[in-house]
Amino acid sequence: MVSRRPGSYVCGIDAAVDVIGGKWKVLILWELARRPHRFGELRRLLPGVTEKVLASHLRQLEDDDVVHRQVFDEVPPRVEYSLTTRGVALNEALVPLGLWGQHNVIERTG
Repeated sequence: MVSRRPGSYVCGIDAAVDVIGGKWKVLILWELARRPHRFGELRRLLPGVTEKVLASHLRQLEDDDVVHRQVFDEVPPRVEYSLTTRGVALNEALVPLGLWGQHNVIERTG
């Protein structure tokens, strides 16, 4: 994992939040859990994300060994993003957080 913060982490939650921090990273992970996607597909599946932010987050997730970027030797070139083993484990760890959100936020507003 590549730390984007100087110094050491205080605890495991601190390190995890460094990897998933921001609105878009967990949504990228959620979509990639379904199946590998190309960049354009991810952009369409995540309305509101800019191309610049999506590219930046995918690079960071790749640096953290959470997302794998595969380039296919085709014309035109094709690139697909998928979860690594570490990314699958991270998504599994996020399931309880998603359930908490459903029970404590969505149900109260819906």
